[in-house]
Amino acid sequence: MRQSSSSTAPVAATAGYAERLGLPWWAWPVGLAVAGLLAAELWMGASGVRAWLPFVLLLPAAAATLWWLGRIRVAVQGGELRVDDARLPVRFVADAVPLDAAGRREVLGVGSDPLAFVVQRPWVGGAVQVVLNDPDDPTPFWVVSTRHPVELATALLAARDAG
Repeated sequence: MRQSSSSTAPVAATAGYAERLGLPWWAWPVGLAVAGLLAAELWMGASGVRAWLPFVLLLPAAAATLWWLGRIRVAVQGGELRVDDARLPVRFVADAVPLDAAGRREVLGVGSDPLAFVVQRPWVGGAVQVVLNDPDDPTPFWVVSTRHPVELATALLAARDAG
C-alpha cells in the first residue's frame, strides 16, 4: 500500500507521534460530484436566483463537510495521547495493542464494552487499543483509528516508560 501524503506519515519517535486522519483522495471528487448532481437536480427548470443558489450553497457545504470528516488529529506529545479534543495522560496507559482491520472489528463488535472511548474512522484500516489502569475512570480502554498502529503503540509505550 502506498502512502501518498506526508500529512498522514508519523513523526519520528524522538519527537513523539502525530497523524491526521484525513479522507482518502477519492472521497473529495466523489463527494463534490454528488453535491453537484444534487444541485443540478434542484436547478433544473429554475430561473433567477433559484438557478445558481443550489450550486452556491451545496458545493461549499459539501467541501466543508469533507474537510470536517478528515480533521481528526492523533498525537503523542507532552506526556499525553491527544485524539482531537480528548487528552489521556500516558501514566494511565497499561498497554497499547496495535490492531488491523479484523482486530478492530473484533474489539468493536458485538461483545465490545459500551464504556470504551472510541474514535473510529471507517476509511482508516488500522487502530490501537489503549488499555487503561486508572481506578477513578470507568473507561476500560480507548480504541483509536490510525494508519500506523505499530508506530502509535510504540510511541505510546515509549512515552509512558519515559515518564
